[in-house]
Amino acid sequence: MSQDKTSNRKFALTTPLYYVNDIPHVGSAYPTMAADAIARFKRLEGNSVLFITGTDEHGQKIQRKAQEKGLAPQEYCDQIVPSFEALWHKLNIRYDRFSRTTSERHRAIVNEFFERVWDRGDIYLARQQGWYCVACEEFKEKRELLEGGECAIHTNLKAEWRDEENYFFRLSNYQQQLEKHYEQNPDFIQPESRRNEVLNFVKQGLQDFSISRINMDWGFPVPRDPKHTIYVWFDALLGYVTALLEPEQEPTLENALSQWWPINLHLIGKDILRFHAVYWPAMLISAGLPLPDRVFGHGFLTKNGQKMGKSLGNTLDPFDLVSRYGSDAVRYYFLKEIEFGRDGDFNETRFINILNADLANDLGNLLNRTLGMVRKYCNGVGPQLSAVDISEDNPLKAFGVELGDRVAKAYDELKFHQACEEIFTLIRSSNKFIDESAPWSLFKAGKQAEVERVLYSVLESVRLSAYLLSPIIPNLSSNIYQQLGFSLDFNEFDRVKKIAPFSEHARWGKLTANQQLSKPQPIFAKLEHPGED
Repeated sequence: MSQDKTSNRKFALTTPLYYVNDIPHVGSAYPTMAADAIARFKRLEGNSVLFITGTDEHGQKIQRKAQEKGLAPQEYCDQIVPSFEALWHKLNIRYDRFSRTTSERHRAIVNEFFERVWDRGDIYLARQQGWYCVACEEFKEKRELLEGGECAIHTNLKAEWRDEENYFFRLSNYQQQLEKHYEQNPDFIQPESRRNEVLNFVKQGLQDFSISRINMDWGFPVPRDPKHTIYVWFDALLGYVTALLEPEQEPTLENALSQWWPINLHLIGKDILRFHAVYWPAMLISAGLPLPDRVFGHGFLTKNGQKMGKSLGNTLDPFDLVSRYGSDAVRYYFLKEIEFGRDGDFNETRFINILNADLANDLGNLLNRTLGMVRKYCNGVGPQLSAVDISEDNPLKAFGVELGDRVAKAYDELKFHQACEEIFTLIRSSNKFIDESAPWSLFKAGKQAEVERVLYSVLESVRLSAYLLSPIIPNLSSNIYQQLGFSLDFNEFDRVKKIAPFSEHARWGKLTANQQLSKPQPIFAKLEHPGED
């Protein structure tokens, strides 16, 4: 295990700041689960982590939604925001900061940033004419609209013609600097498909973009011209910066940027890629600030192969899903079954089959029956062995010794599906190993030492698997660890860091002789398909 993996480095990451036009859906839950798994893995490695999520609450779409409900915009936002916090709690998502773009501290950061960019000469007043999608909060070129004038993303909504005076940001000034940055930092935009998308967009030539609206009062006024309201993206992106402030700090850019900037990872949906990979870095360059390390655009989710939507009547309620199946089950399916960065599909039959196969059968039954054999063949006491007593050609040890490094690499590259596949290769090999070794036959033949070598090898492989899976299924991993005699809860980060350091526990061979094992308990009950008795 390489030393730099356990050094106390800082790692800051963000989800998108979710738009509060409605309660959270599964498309919001998906990147938040991924961000939580990354944050947990980085903590497991011994890093100091700042995990930021939150809500984007300004803009015309919110103003109109509030009007529909007969509420003031702030009152409307205050009703919706708790639903995000509640869902994150149900999904066992342990964020550090929740950023709201309506906070007064955020206003101070936005104003100071605006002044810095203004002083650079990158903001000017001009007339804006064009088609505007309220749902995207973005002007669209004619070629980006469908034949009937609808937005290509929000196909049930026609773009509106706008002809108004706006303040603009000189994005065109930053064409060459951005292209140079993309070239020198090939990992800045990921995955590669998203990077190519941005490169093609920028190659066509960057246009200055509007950063204010007139005759709209929901948002922060432009500091130098209060008739104008700062446009949602110029405001919202700075929510990441505001979140860096410690609670007692005065809200200044200097304070916000003093500890955690630059952000190591922005996780976003591919529909807001342009704002994060083009507009945001240009704004930061204008303000004289370092750029984030990485922007990763994940894919979209479908249900049973179809796009989800209220009009289609096929939405997937994440609250209901977690209530029925539990947080670990939901986290496991979406992170293991969908390659992060590509589009993915939810199908309930497949969901249940995957969970039963992997968590109930392959992992749960393996632990249960192995602990049962320890009680039967070893008088309930752990095998009187340690890793040095297991030969190097033992197939589980041979595979397990480098598993931690391979899984760490997969997590670093946001390849959750690959991390799970690597781990479950060891789990499935353990099932095969126990079947082929037949410790029950060895016991009958009086070969106690061989029995104990088999059981140790399997239990240690289950322990290592649980440790490496803990960023994705922390509750199940805690249950496994406790049955294996460790007083440990993977949700208690400081304690895990102290008594289960990555450098020791991510290696095959941590179980010691005479380990005090607990009575076997099922870790994951087999799920029934809807409609089954």
